[in-house]
Amino acid sequence: MDNNLWFKDAVFYQISVRAFRDSNGDGHGDLHGLTEKLGYLETLGVDCLWLMPIYPSPLKDDGYDIADYYDVANVFGNLGELKALIDAAHAHGIRIITDLVMNHTSDQHPWFQAARADRHSPYHDYYVWSNTDQKYTGARIIFLDTEPSNWAWDEKAGQYYWHRFYASQPDLNFDNPEVQNEMLNVARFWLDLGIDGFRADAVPYLFEREGTNCENLPETHAYLKKLRAFIEKNYPGRILLCEANQWPEDVRPYFGEGDEFHMGFHFPIMPRIYMALKKGRVTDLLEIINRTPAIPENCQWCTFLRNHDELTLEMVTPEERKWMWEQYAPDPRMKLNLGIRRRLAPLLDNDRRKIELANSLLFTLPGSPVIYYGDEIGMGDNIWLDDRNGVRTPMQWDDSPNGGFTSATPFAPLLEGQYSPQHVNVAAQTADPDSLLRAMQRMIAARKQIHAFGWGGFEWLDAGTDSIAAYTRRYKNETLLIINNLSDQKQTVHVPFEEATDILSHENVSLPSLTLRPFQYLWLLIKK
Repeated sequence: MDNNLWFKDAVFYQISVRAFRDSNGDGHGDLHGLTEKLGYLETLGVDCLWLMPIYPSPLKDDGYDIADYYDVANVFGNLGELKALIDAAHAHGIRIITDLVMNHTSDQHPWFQAARADRHSPYHDYYVWSNTDQKYTGARIIFLDTEPSNWAWDEKAGQYYWHRFYASQPDLNFDNPEVQNEMLNVARFWLDLGIDGFRADAVPYLFEREGTNCENLPETHAYLKKLRAFIEKNYPGRILLCEANQWPEDVRPYFGEGDEFHMGFHFPIMPRIYMALKKGRVTDLLEIINRTPAIPENCQWCTFLRNHDELTLEMVTPEERKWMWEQYAPDPRMKLNLGIRRRLAPLLDNDRRKIELANSLLFTLPGSPVIYYGDEIGMGDNIWLDDRNGVRTPMQWDDSPNGGFTSATPFAPLLEGQYSPQHVNVAAQTADPDSLLRAMQRMIAARKQIHAFGWGGFEWLDAGTDSIAAYTRRYKNETLLIINNLSDQKQTVHVPFEEATDILSHENVSLPSLTLRPFQYLWLLIKK
């Protein structure tokens, strides 16, 4: 198997370095703290860490507003400590990818400060300026809750500048060849340090054209192919993961002919997993997977249940969005933009059966799964913190007052009540063979042993009821049958196989008839 395609079998784990482990007692997680926890991550079984931004930043958007592309923020450590983390992770058999934020910088970035100070500065053309705020009116406003326009007036420059996210994040001008080269230099800098690739943030928005919605433009794809060719030539085996919150047929072009992104997030699967669990029906999931186009053999979808942002509802109909808000965000504080700011366990009523079932779908549907830090132990959230900070609280390592995260006052309050470190922590779940953490370890271990998950074909199986999500995954001589009972009732199914082994319990299973408990799932290896 081509080792450069390692990502097809990989299980990813997303980390907020600030929230993971504080090693120096300043209340903020840091690179050294993360290095200390690599043993835990190896035991969990994950293959690749995705680190949220660690660049110097004024933190108006938790680091996605970058003030320097070529350094690490002091609060996290320094470049030497990052290099030590990368080397140690590789020694544990774990790769690391970081966020590459190409679309915009912070308004505190020296480029933007030079751009606003002097219209004749070469940096003025690093950004998108206009004397009017009436250009590109076809582009939607993404942060509807906070931004009235994609244009912001800059008094010093005497012009409007373009921003697709917060006004504190001016968009870079990719029509400028200097900007294009600058981003290649940024990529080179981190790849030379040993990073295994990038999760490329907000890539649909790189270019603007009048009369369009300024998303997914041909010029954008042309530049991204250039970035991929640069990486293939100089850094084979490193990856590009595309963040494009779009319908699957609109993400498909980001794979090109296997010459653009290696991976792309499949955003629309995610809300439909929650729909399936709440309705007890597979219908919505079936529909979105059936409309997902084939992708090149050297590419892979990336799937997730939760991440650092709100549970986005951009890729559902207005009626479905209203229903999702009613079901999963009964308190107005739980809503944010077009989404829901809650973690996995609270969304699923802290019900172990539902949490495991959601992960069963995540791990067995097409694509490489991403686990959000803390979800493997069922961490909760704090909806009273502003913006998306309620799902970015400190990792809970043990039942000590600060959850083993820090010896100081943590940067954000620890969770209280049923989700507090006294009730939810790594140490207790490591010691308990029946814990959620142990169940997640078993799923990851099983997934890594069988290539059909990462490489296999996918085919729905008619189980005679839409309360069951049943499908096969086939690759070479492996045939897997996955059965998920989405309902709170017992379900009996009949399948066209006779003998199987449950790869999670290692027990033999008699077929063709099976009865599943409410929310039960089975991963069955079919015996020839």
